[in-house]
Amino acid sequence: MLALAFRPFYLLAAGFAVVAIGVWAAIYLGWWPWSGAQPAIGGMLWHAHEMVFGFAAAVVAGFLFTAGKNWTGQQTPQGWLLGGLAAVWLAARVAMWTGPAPAAALLDLAFLLLCAAAFLRVLVRAGSTRNYGLAAALFLLWALNVVFHLAMNRGAVHIALQSADAGIGLVVIFITVIGGRVIPMFTANTVPGIRIRRSTPVERSVVALTLAAMIACTLAPRGMATAAIALLAALAQALRLGGWSSWRTVRKPLIAILHLAYACLPLGLVLLAASALGWGERSTALHALTVGAIGCAILGMITRTALGHTGRKLEAGAVESAAYACIGLAAVARVIGPLLLPQYKAFWIASAAALWMAAFALYLLKYAPYLTRRRADGREG
Repeated sequence: MLALAFRPFYLLAAGFAVVAIGVWAAIYLGWWPWSGAQPAIGGMLWHAHEMVFGFAAAVVAGFLFTAGKNWTGQQTPQGWLLGGLAAVWLAARVAMWTGPAPAAALLDLAFLLLCAAAFLRVLVRAGSTRNYGLAAALFLLWALNVVFHLAMNRGAVHIALQSADAGIGLVVIFITVIGGRVIPMFTANTVPGIRIRRSTPVERSVVALTLAAMIACTLAPRGMATAAIALLAALAQALRLGGWSSWRTVRKPLIAILHLAYACLPLGLVLLAASALGWGERSTALHALTVGAIGCAILGMITRTALGHTGRKLEAGAVESAAYACIGLAAVARVIGPLLLPQYKAFWIASAAALWMAAFALYLLKYAPYLTRRRADGREG
């Protein structure tokens, strides 16, 4: 369990994905039977914070520590140190529900700061300057979490929500950067004879435009300028994806899910542009990025990397395919449903929550034994 970071963090994140969304949906829909047992900071703020700084942060830490070992040849946290980080993460999740606020902030902020420092230490020891930006992004995620807790301490709910939105934007940048590196490579390795086309102007502009769009949508969510930037970023993302021959991955679920996740980036940006002009709910646009891009990317990566790092074939079976179908349908229900039939929003949210929970429950069903046992090939890791 403590040989490599993907093991505890993927397991904890998947379990939390099931529980946290189930609890939040019950609270939101009025189905929560224990009125006196609710998050100390309120249901909406808890949901916004925990899915970014709890769930997504755990996956990012597990992925970066695991990939970092491959990138650098240096040992990332394992054993008691890894166990300690996992314990801090888990204690933070409990404290974010129960309070008190100072204890919750201390534990929550300690986790990301310790992860960022440990990851940077590995990169510095290896001289891996190419990946310093990823360490900087971890520190930035921690800084946004600091803003969230300071804002909550002062009762500035709007600023707290802005910091959570900025956290979503940062995870979108993670997907843009890392997805741009690995999805074409995985696709070329999986689909024989496929042609990957890259446009130099697009590759040079897509990260900057997406970053600008997420900053604009966080700080000034309404207005023509924000809409224009978001549309430019959407165009760059769509052009990039268009060079990856996504249609040829349909029969390869392990790579198709990553293409689906990336396709939700331009969709989410277009919807953010529309909401900036007063067309449609901003929440629906954000969920195109959270459920669609982030949810699909996380499920795709935690299956693929878990298979590879437990010594198994990179093949998706019936369970993985069912999980991918569930997460994809969850995105459709949460985003397309309210756009087409907004009067049934509660139904769409309940359906999306159930499908999300099913996706990660299926992951746990198959992958919990993989994550808690030695590698199938007997190697270390």
